[in-house]
Amino acid sequence: MNHVYICDYIRTPIGRYGGSLSSVRADDLAALPLSALKDRLPELDWEAVVDVIYGCANQAGEDNRSVARMALLLAGLPETVSGTTINRLCGSGMDAVLAAYRRLALSEGDLAIAGGVESMSRAPFVMAKAGSAFSRSAKIEDTTIGWRFVNREMHRLYGTESMPDTAENVAEDFGISREDQDAFALRSQTRAVAAITSGVLAEEIAPVSLPQRKGPPVIFDTDEHPRATTAEKLAALRAPFRDGGSVTAGNASGVNDGAAALVLATEDGIARHGHWPGPRDRKAVRASGPCAVGIRPDRTERGLRQPGPGGATAAWSAGRRRPCEPERRRHRPGPPLGHVGRPDRRHGGTGAGPRRGAAGAGHDVHRCRSGHCLVS
Repeated sequence: MNHVYICDYIRTPIGRYGGSLSSVRADDLAALPLSALKDRLPELDWEAVVDVIYGCANQAGEDNRSVARMALLLAGLPETVSGTTINRLCGSGMDAVLAAYRRLALSEGDLAIAGGVESMSRAPFVMAKAGSAFSRSAKIEDTTIGWRFVNREMHRLYGTESMPDTAENVAEDFGISREDQDAFALRSQTRAVAAITSGVLAEEIAPVSLPQRKGPPVIFDTDEHPRATTAEKLAALRAPFRDGGSVTAGNASGVNDGAAALVLATEDGIARHGHWPGPRDRKAVRASGPCAVGIRPDRTERGLRQPGPGGATAAWSAGRRRPCEPERRRHRPGPPLGHVGRPDRRHGGTGAGPRRGAAGAGHDVHRCRSGHCLVS
């Protein structure tokens, strides 16, 4: 099998729910990082791209009908380049990277693009068609987050708990206290704000020009969701999801908007297209029960860890099963940047976040001179 490398990476800033990116269509949002890569890499033979694979969890609105294909055409990539869209909910962006990795590792090509998009601000309301004439059972569902069109048998077998409820389950199962979660959230928010202030995250962001009704366009170039906070502010937040619960708006992920894309290549592709190799990809896929969403793989040991954007309980549960010093968790944590996207910070599946974690971790492998990094 071929070795596969992450060669380049770019993303939009992450906009909060109803924030700066809420006026951008989901398919246009998906095209932005591809356009940025195209402008940055004019020497690249885009005809040689074997596939553009995007993760997207919603796909109920402007991101319908394979948003990956729509995005690459909107970005001006050759019509001969194929595109496909993957939905593994919260792991959609990560799965897009793994799918591109597999294609290149198995010699199906030398060059691929993996990415993801989510516009939770623009997720539509939907309504099922009537099952019979003169039906009075019409119901409008909000596709921003959570269950919709629930299968009764699925509800009977597993229930239909919300993601905050499953986070409460994880906290109970692993004995993760409110204090633990708030301490993790405070450290994560502090590191995210420090990374923004220092300019570390600016290295991976493609600024977005936002047209205005009056006046010149506004340039959006900084993540909106992270914010400075204190232990006292976090402790004062109520836990609304369960009596005596511990999951709050401060220690869970937010609802946001964003898109990202990265270039993967084999060694032959690097030699042919002149890209400097970045971190090498390895993959593994595991699942947890539907009532414990957010449990991370633990059968590995790596130099750095990038926890996913599932909130404090997800990161703490992995740490309980496989201890890891907080210093080895990156300054680019999941919860402050959110499940791309979320403002109430409740959970939901998204396409761009995990892919941002994979490529962003690669930057830190180089910066911290670490040999390996685990992204979940």
